[in-house]
Amino acid sequence: MTDASELPPTAPAPGLRQLFTGMLMVALSAFGGGLSAWSQRIIVEQRRWMSNEEFLTGLTVARLFPGPNQINMAVYVGTFFRGLPGALAALAGMLLVPFTLLMGVGLLYFQFHSLPQLNRVLAGVVAAAAGMALSMGFKILDQYWKDPVALLLAAVTFVLMAFFHVRLVPLVLVAGPLAMAWYWPRPSHPRPLAGEPR
Repeated sequence: MTDASELPPTAPAPGLRQLFTGMLMVALSAFGGGLSAWSQRIIVEQRRWMSNEEFLTGLTVARLFPGPNQINMAVYVGTFFRGLPGALAALAGMLLVPFTLLMGVGLLYFQFHSLPQLNRVLAGVVAAAAGMALSMGFKILDQYWKDPVALLLAAVTFVLMAFFHVRLVPLVLVAGPLAMAWYWPRPSHPRPLAGEPR
């Protein structure tokens, strides 16, 4: 696993074609799920468009808005670099070819879904996707390992959703503002130099 601190500096900002092909790579890599993990690997580790912190910021914003997380993330990445044209290029890369393939695969699936071999293959794909999601979780943990408040927020959110079955929308409406208030930038008060009035 690549440590974010060992990655080289970020590359120059991508153009519209690069945004399209980058998001296309994300979409085509993530059969069975794990889009966020593939997105982090391609955007941060391979193409070095963003730092890990910038990516996690975008992923947080994408998850706060309604709709599929990775569609929101594609719009965020495109807008971050190229404004509205970038958002459209990234969105096209995320949707155009994968949607066409999905329609074709869907037709095939409904023709052969009764075959037990197909169900076993799909179970393997889901297991691989779960591993990718777990890998993404460990990368985020590495980013916030020395931040006890972030770990506490993550643990409380996990417990509320996994064991108390709290719905996502009310949890976001409560935990989101609390987290933003805690991490909101505060003005620093530098210590006065010797001889200056306090």
